[in-house]
Formats: sequence, C-alpha cells, structure tokens
Amino acid sequence: MGRCGRGGSEGAFFSPGEAEPLREAGHPRGWGRGEVLMREGEEARFVVLLTAGLVKATVDSANGCTSLLALRGPGELLGELTCVDGGPRGATVTAMRRSEGVVVAADAFLRLLERDAGLCLSVLRGVVGRLRDSDVLRAEQGARTTRARVAGLLVKLAVQYGSAAPEILPDAVSVQVNQRELAAATGASRESVVRCLRAMQQEGLVATGRGRTVVLDLAGLRRWAGE
Repeated sequence: MGRCGRGGSEGAFFSPGEAEPLREAGHPRGWGRGEVLMREGEEARFVVLLTAGLVKATVDSANGCTSLLALRGPGELLGELTCVDGGPRGATVTAMRRSEGVVVAADAFLRLLERDAGLCLSVLRGVVGRLRDSDVLRAEQGARTTRARVAGLLVKLAVQYGSAAPEILPDAVSVQVNQRELAAATGASRESVVRCLRAMQQEGLVATGRGRTVVLDLAGLRRWAGE
C-alpha cells in the first residue's frame, strides 16, 4: 500500500437489539482472509452488518497509491452511505482475517430505514461518529509527531480490534496491521514507521511479525501517544 493515506477506527453502530431488524432482513455470509466484500466504483446493491472478524477500507488513486481509510470490526455497518445516496462504492472493503456478517439488499435496507425510526437514528449516529473521528484525525495529523500518531493508532486498534496473544505474553494483544498499512493510516512514510516500530521494540512496547504488530505494553504505548 502507498503512503498517501490516513485512517481510523470506530465503535459498533448498534446494540444487539437494535441490529435485530437487519439480521431478520438479511442472510449470513462469511469471507476468508483477503476476500473482497465490496469493491470501489461498483454499484451499491447491499450493506453488510459485520458480526465477526476485521476488514479494511481502502481507496486507489490515479498514481497507483492505495490509501487505508479505516478498519471495521464486529457490530459495524458497511456500505450504508452509497446505498442511501445511490452512488458508486467509495472504497474497497477487504477481509483482514476470517470474517462473518449479515448481507442485506439495498432496497430492503432502505425500507427498514423508512419504517424504523430507531434503526435510522442508530445509523445516523454511527455516520456522525465516523465523521467526528475523521475530523479529530485530520487535526492530529499536523499537530502530533509520527511517533505519537503510530502509537495512538496501535492503542486504538489494540483496544477495539485486537486479539489476545498469550503465546507471546499473558497480556499481549495482536493487531492485524502491517507496516505499509500503519504508514497509510498515519500519513507517514513507511521508513518513518519502521523507525518508530524499531524504537518501540527496543523499549519492549511491541513485537512485529508477518502481517501483524503485537502490543506488549499498552500503558507504555499510551504514554508514547501522549494519552
């Protein structure tokens, strides 16, 4: 992936009860690691309520650069904006590990929004939360050092989307994100991210492996992030 992007992560759209109408209107499906759920530029024919796993949203630019926009996890809705406005998909969504979800046809999704005010409000709150998070990230982009941005992103990903890695340390948390993706998500060069990770490793904060970063000391990373 290229170095010209930025990204973030958000919490779940719904409580289990609020999501029930979507579950009833759709059908379950699974995706293997690396499988595309939605492709940039395609017609929006469905939304996905993610119930398990982790996916990434990316955008390709004309110069060949791929920007990481966001990571999404269980409880989040995918593809809702383009279903509402009828435009083409704005990003490609790819499974980063085995993922599961409920697929709801676009017309069924729109009918649900029209007749279920509670569901419509939940979707709106989720969209507003993503916009607010995007504004915060944009402000942080110029105000924080690369080290702080990388540390802050790893903290967020570990807390929201990480998986336990007891084979390394009892409290270790594995994040399925590689160096290129960290660079794209923080607006830094890959070389800068590599230097940051090397310094973090020397301090015993993280360990790196093939396609993942393992957080060893969450409290220490928070200090590096200035939190």
